[in-house]
Amino acid sequence: MELAVRAAAAVSCSSGASLQLPRAQAPLRLRLPGRRFPARRTAIAAAIAVEPESKVQQSNNSEGEVFACPVCYEPLIRKGPSGINLPAIYRSGFKCSKCNKSFTSKDIFLDLTVTSGTKEYSELKPARTELFRSPLVSFLYERGWRQNFNRSGFPGLDEEFQMAQDYFQSVAGGILLDVSCGSGLFTRKFAKSGSYSGVIALDFSENMLRQCYEFIQQDDTLVNTNLALVRADISRLPFASCSIDAIHAGAAIHCWPSPSNAVAEISRVLRPGGVFVATTFLSSPRNNPFSVEALRPLRQFVGPVNTSYNYFTEAELEDLCKSCGLVNYSSNVQRSFIMFSGQKP
Repeated sequence: MELAVRAAAAVSCSSGASLQLPRAQAPLRLRLPGRRFPARRTAIAAAIAVEPESKVQQSNNSEGEVFACPVCYEPLIRKGPSGINLPAIYRSGFKCSKCNKSFTSKDIFLDLTVTSGTKEYSELKPARTELFRSPLVSFLYERGWRQNFNRSGFPGLDEEFQMAQDYFQSVAGGILLDVSCGSGLFTRKFAKSGSYSGVIALDFSENMLRQCYEFIQQDDTLVNTNLALVRADISRLPFASCSIDAIHAGAAIHCWPSPSNAVAEISRVLRPGGVFVATTFLSSPRNNPFSVEALRPLRQFVGPVNTSYNYFTEAELEDLCKSCGLVNYSSNVQRSFIMFSGQKP
């Protein structure tokens, strides 16, 4: 394990900087996510046990259900307690009335991917996506990895959160979706703010969601809040059209296999007036030695010119938002950091 930690310390993060772990006074012992399922289930069971039975409502119809089938986008029929919270979802089963596909929260998250429930089929995403499915990277994300982003101009978690909250003022009280939530560093802040009727943490990485739950477990005030963990593909969001009020994507779009498909999906699920806020790294000589303008003429001869991550100029990000139907684009730039926002008309 010591060798694994040393190797991880040399891994370059999205900003192009090497991860610097603090010097430990004692040997570092990793408790990787996903190793204590009984404890997780015990915590959820305890939360359920104190819930009065009279408050447990069986929801056997699709009316008011926020989750939808990722195959046909029909609202799911839930059998179990209603609500967007961990105990209710853990006790519920979900089924699509149109294609009859079933979904359960057999782990501590609800798996709403198209491949949920498959036994033989499997597929790999691009390397930049698969990297964040690693238990080690999931463990390290809030323990040194994310902190390195300040080298590229990211102002820090507290300031980034407040900036996002300012953009979301017009949709306060609605449902917020934190896509590519990672270990939930912003999910927890949104949930504890009390600004939203429900917060949904969504990621494709099973291990990131497990790590997210580990952190939630450490804060008793979050266990019974309207907070749900969902595994889903950013390019196939399991929500009905015009059903979400606010969508946040922190330091994520550069990792997405197809940013255009993802932003189109985000636009689809936002309600009219809904707000999308994201941060990422702007294209610069530091993270992309060849400028976008220099590479563009080569594409007609050699096809797509791919790098490890998708880095964009601000003009490209604005163009992408507008092409996906979002309006009122605005941004805040600091060195290679950008926070940008668009609104569903």
